[in-house]
Amino acid sequence: MITMSEYQYYEFRTIDRPLNQRQMDELRKWSTRAEITPTSFTNVYHYGDFRGSPETMMERYFDAFVYVANWGTNRLMFRIPRRLLDVKAAGEYAAEDVLSIKAKRKHVVLEFLSNEEGGDWVEGEPWMAQLIGLRAELMRGDLRALYLGWLSSLRERYGYDDEDREEGADVFEPPVPPGLGKLSAPLKALAEFLRVEEELLEVAAKPSGGDVPSEPSREALERWIKKLPAAEKNQYLLRFLAEDGDIRLRSELRQRYAEATLPKQARPAPIPRRTAAQVLAACDARIEAKKRRKTQRAARK
Repeated sequence: MITMSEYQYYEFRTIDRPLNQRQMDELRKWSTRAEITPTSFTNVYHYGDFRGSPETMMERYFDAFVYVANWGTNRLMFRIPRRLLDVKAAGEYAAEDVLSIKAKRKHVVLEFLSNEEGGDWVEGEPWMAQLIGLRAELMRGDLRALYLGWLSSLRERYGYDDEDREEGADVFEPPVPPGLGKLSAPLKALAEFLRVEEELLEVAAKPSGGDVPSEPSREALERWIKKLPAAEKNQYLLRFLAEDGDIRLRSELRQRYAEATLPKQARPAPIPRRTAAQVLAACDARIEAKKRRKTQRAARK
């Protein structure tokens, strides 16, 4: 009899700055078999387990983490500079055992978790490349990833029996961000990684009008930059060369630009919030409607 061996995939990435040799030597103590580079730590286990702590690794060294196990666990973490994420706004999307948001003094750690026993699983190697772009989107103030995290929790928390649905009738969805009907490639990958039903996505996107705020034009950025004091521009250039690098500094500058120009722009009207039970009921109705149409098409043939 052939049995499937255990499979656990760990991948950590640095984004804002590479690891130095001392840090790489420290990481080697946690695993003798891991592939360690200045920007990554990767290991696959077919027996045994990782001796280190992903939470500690994210605290000390890395900006992104993907974990996949063949018993149905998918796990994704990001470390984001605290000044580049509105912790209060992000906290509205937290969902027990599915999406956690832990704010530290200098950074915030986001964790997405999906468990599905007996379901299909995909090996972990492709996921980091597909999901890593979410961090930059979050740093630009795009909270759609957090809404997808909350959405992925509904079936587990409120979708199994009448008692769960009654509890869901008292739980309102967090603010629905614009642009859910036009997901980026990383957001589509996140929906798949978290196993969000297609119909649930369709229901969630229905009231999500408009688009995600577009990137400012080069001309608009140029006009804004000219107004910055010279000393401030010099400080930003020094940080770019010596400290923060490209992605973090770009996100901070674009955040500052948005704060400086947003009051002049029209603010979208708030979207009425639904309860978790209403969202699930609409999803189930959509699933049944699709089944009926499929049955009708088969009957006509």
